Amino acid sequence: MRDNPESSECGAETAGRQASIPCCPVMPFIFFIVFFLTFFLPSISSAGGDRLILNDLITEALKNNHEILSAEAKTRASEFKILQAGSLPDPMFMFGYQNEGWERYTYGDEVGAKWMFSASQIFPYPGKLSLKSEMTSRDSEGQRALAEAIKLKNVANVKSLYYELFLSHKNIELIREKRVLLERIEDAALSRYSTGMALQQEVLMAQTEKYMLMDKEEMFKQKIESTGAMLNAAVGREINAPLARPAEPSPSAFHMSMEQLISLAMEKSPEMKIKQKMLASAEVKQRLADKDYYPDFTVTGTYEKRGGDFMDMWSLTTAVNIPLYYKNKQRQAVYEAKANREEAIHELEGAKSMISSAVKDNYSMMKTAGRLMELYKNGLIPKTYQDFEAALAGYISGKGETSGVIARLRSVIDFEMVYWGQFVEREKAIARLDALTGTLGHGVEEVSQ
Repeated sequence: MRDNPESSECGAETAGRQASIPCCPVMPFIFFIVFFLTFFLPSISSAGGDRLILNDLITEALKNNHEILSAEAKTRASEFKILQAGSLPDPMFMFGYQNEGWERYTYGDEVGAKWMFSASQIFPYPGKLSLKSEMTSRDSEGQRALAEAIKLKNVANVKSLYYELFLSHKNIELIREKRVLLERIEDAALSRYSTGMALQQEVLMAQTEKYMLMDKEEMFKQKIESTGAMLNAAVGREINAPLARPAEPSPSAFHMSMEQLISLAMEKSPEMKIKQKMLASAEVKQRLADKDYYPDFTVTGTYEKRGGDFMDMWSLTTAVNIPLYYKNKQRQAVYEAKANREEAIHELEGAKSMISSAVKDNYSMMKTAGRLMELYKNGLIPKTYQDFEAALAGYISGKGETSGVIARLRSVIDFEMVYWGQFVEREKAIARLDALTGTLGHGVEEVSQ
């Protein structure tokens, strides 16, 4: 505990500190400055110097995130399958020798001795190859939509982590600002204690509250470390790579209605595209299964080389596979394809409901957060500041109790933290809406092109 200060008419000088408690008429001006800096000017920490910019992080994630790169590589691999599926099976070449008897080499001496050469090619029933190619193309389109969904999910994750990191830094800033006010309460308590107007308990109460704020600050510092590690991983950096403080963002403009968002999601959502491509692929697979009732053809050309006076021979044959066991093979394959198509239909309908529900949920969260921000910024916080200002002014002049002033300051801190918490929740909800509607948002589409 600090030594007792000497009393004065309007303030007290504390031990180890030369500054004196400001006189009562100055207090409204001080609180006006604090409130103005907190809500109407950009944060001092975001002005100048290196700051973490959200769009830069998103661009970096699109280039370096391993999940995104893996999905893009898988998409390219699926595109290479399309031509393969539409190609004929490899032709077969055969060569051999036929000898008469076992006693000697009879080529040229006997009618049955000859060299044989043949080539064969399988020709699937007309329409099968084109269906296989179309089916593979639909699968590739589905993989491309999946890669886009992964990209949007990671962009939303980067945004969310960025705002969480910003919130932790902002809360530390608020705590440090309010600790200055708490030290003024402590100074006033020490002044009153030194003149016998207050008990030592009031001084201890103010000091305890200050240490509690310091405890909160350490918790937010730890959260900065963990959030920074996750953000580094999301953008493809080393986990322990240093991160600057995020630049203070402005509230994102958002003017679309819920109906417009749902309509946009039904049209552009990668999740919807995935289910649509799955259904298209299932329909093609069913048509291909129907085609398997029809046989494939194997055409074989043979040339037989005979020696001596014997004439060479050639032949051209066609082999046809007979779907004799169609009840256990082809028919069951058709049933399987129909069931898969029905599954794809229900998954598509389920995706519509799920996406609509997610859009409504996040839209409601965004709107609620916006209303709460307005309430705290223009109502609760200014009024609480005024209440605290009056209580502190009265306390410095010898009226009121420490607990009442501290309670009002605690309300100011809590309300400001809630305001910025709602700010972050609104931005995160918008980020999720961007992902649901198939857009990167915030001008990031132009950056990533």
